Amino acid sequence: MTELILASSSPYRAELLAKLGLPFSSHRPDIDENPEGEEAPDALVARLAEEKARAVASDHESALIIGSDQVAVCEGEILGKPGTEARAREQLSQLSGNAVLFLTGLCLLDVARDRTQTAVVDTIVHFRNLTAKEISNYVRRDQPLDCAGAFKSEALGIALFDAIETTDPNALIGLPLIELCRMLRGAGLDVLADSAQPNADQAS
Repeated sequence: MTELILASSSPYRAELLAKLGLPFSSHRPDIDENPEGEEAPDALVARLAEEKARAVASDHESALIIGSDQVAVCEGEILGKPGTEARAREQLSQLSGNAVLFLTGLCLLDVARDRTQTAVVDTIVHFRNLTAKEISNYVRRDQPLDCAGAFKSEALGIALFDAIETTDPNALIGLPLIELCRMLRGAGLDVLADSAQPNADQAS
């Protein structure tokens, strides 16, 4: 089987990719994630997803490499990872009562062919009107410091929402699996094929 690599150190993305039952390894990409000038949010996540994939390609001549990036957009402002509890509380206070757009960029790089497939998946999250106490309790309990928008939708963060609009519920966690499966098929890897069965020593 072609080597499959996740260009990410995110445990959330690794857990999602593991659902497909394919052997893969994870490698941390070293790139500058700052926007370029007045770069639009959708262009930013698409570019960073591809740059992450290419950043780990030099040591792999025939791998399929997955890159992904995500930002939240609220009232025209791009929100990244908060990093601290104080900043997480600030972000959630800003998101409270708003419909927030989450953009998840995805890239599959076929190193042998130098061929990329890219996509951006939109998710709209409708946040409840949150009290300061709710926000403080949530941040303390879920510690969403490394998540864009300061929440973990796969954990207690679901209690912050009124509704989610998306074509792929995995996109909000950080890796759009429906789109990824489509890309893998386009690269000749069908996750439901007999030959796609995982090895016993699967790395994740």
